[in-house]
Amino acid sequence: MIVLSGMIGAGKSSLATLVSEHLGTKAFYEQVDDNPVLPLFYADPKKYAFLLQIYFLNKRFASIKQALADDNNVLDRSIYEDSLFFHINADMGRATDQEVKVYDELLDNMMEELPYAAHKKAPDLLVHLDVSYDKMLEHIQKRGRSYELPENDPSLIDYYHNLLGRYDQWYADYHYSPKMKISCDEYDFVENEHDRAKVLKLIDEKLKERGTL
Repeated sequence: MIVLSGMIGAGKSSLATLVSEHLGTKAFYEQVDDNPVLPLFYADPKKYAFLLQIYFLNKRFASIKQALADDNNVLDRSIYEDSLFFHINADMGRATDQEVKVYDELLDNMMEELPYAAHKKAPDLLVHLDVSYDKMLEHIQKRGRSYELPENDPSLIDYYHNLLGRYDQWYADYHYSPKMKISCDEYDFVENEHDRAKVLKLIDEKLKERGTL
């Protein structure tokens, strides 16, 4: 099982599709376009940050349990990344201390339960997509979700920069499985066939080191 991580607009869903097709596996996608809470959050982050994160946490817990129950799956985002998003919103004043306490206790309970919920205890590999702010914006603009665009909501500029600034430490602290980084500025695996082949080869090599390919 492979889990992907990275910024909004890094290309996780695209890479999940490519990897699943390459390896003949099933891809699990984060619910975004049909997420009923996400537009509410972007319209009023302070009011809906807690609700949005509980919504995502529930979906990510269900997805990781399902993915761990079988072999050969790819998740475009996972529960291991969930806390990063909520705590950045809390630090921005979008969640109360009580909401943070409830969230942290719930996440801890889920993480304790996870090893007993499926035969596989953890992912085989984390693939983190490293992306610059400018490249991220380029991707966001291409997919055209209006509520993600800084020109429609200037507060997103600080949010995106803050989130980007925390990923290095998050990646350093991640310890559930072997891990690797892919530079989205160096490799355009969506549009460039050569880059796509290179990225898939890098992932293959890491899986071979792990003894799972």
